[in-house]
Amino acid sequence: MAPKKPPKRKKAVLLGLGLDNKDGHKRITQGETFVLLDGSQETHERMTEKAIKFNEKLKHRGKQLEEINKDEFLDIAHEVDM
Repeated sequence: MAPKKPPKRKKAVLLGLGLDNKDGHKRITQGETFVLLDGSQETHERMTEKAIKFNEKLKHRGKQLEEINKDEFLDIAHEVDM
């Protein structure tokens, strides 16, 4: 009998996708819990700011993204004006 594998830990990430890129520049920003793609420079900067603030709120609550439920997610998103 083969030994049991330890259960895989869930991993969650925020995904931001900017759709207003008209300059053809590819913008990609990755953090520990987020990936942001494209958008105009202004949009990409705004997404980055909000993703960082979201992560700060998570840390303040002592939680990881994969540990929060839908209501907590929406509460934090509202707090950071997502």
